[in-house]
Amino acid sequence: MRPLTDAQPKPLLRVANVPLIEWTLRSLLASGYSRALINTAWLGAQIREHLGTSFSTPKAPHAMNLHFSNEDLDFGAALETAGGILRALPFLSDPFWVVAADAFCPSFVFDPGLLSGLEASDHLGHLWLVDNPAHNPLGDFCIDEQGLLGLPSSLETDLAKDTLTFSTIGIYKHAFFKRYASEISSSNPQGHKLALGPILRKAASDKTLLASRFTGTWVDVGTPERLAQLNCV
Repeated sequence: MRPLTDAQPKPLLRVANVPLIEWTLRSLLASGYSRALINTAWLGAQIREHLGTSFSTPKAPHAMNLHFSNEDLDFGAALETAGGILRALPFLSDPFWVVAADAFCPSFVFDPGLLSGLEASDHLGHLWLVDNPAHNPLGDFCIDEQGLLGLPSSLETDLAKDTLTFSTIGIYKHAFFKRYASEISSSNPQGHKLALGPILRKAASDKTLLASRFTGTWVDVGTPERLAQLNCV
């Protein structure tokens, strides 16, 4: 996202004059959540200063309390997605939602019933996939006939019609990380970096995750051009 993120963190870049991270916070608030934890790294102080300790909208019946896992202050850099989740794990409910702050998905509903549904199941998580965007034409995963996350049979040919792209939106049980990241203790006190992608691929191979397709508006705001396109709509 450079040069846009040279002096401003990506979650504070604006779509329709609203910071990206606030679109997600609005959706969570509308679904009834009263607490969110935000991982910060690059220029994290700006995010903490902008958001403060609570978030609300004029029509919301309550405010949402905000908490931060400050990877920038604790370790000087981001711990990658799984490393950051492990750092925050002791402070998260079980199961819990995860979504990247640069994923623009204003119509996604963070239904609390999905948390209780996963809690009552034997599965370790539930991911949402979207149609493959132009920058990821071969996709990441597929959904099998049982509604489980799976790996496509081949990503070596042209467009893989059976694949979809991971939206970054998911629900996880603590047990997921205890199984697939057992080498790092909960709270990640040493600040180990750990990517989420390889863990998800192992879980897809093991058939331990549910998967659903999200067909609403979704954009991975990963380049200045995608951000500009959103603001031209």
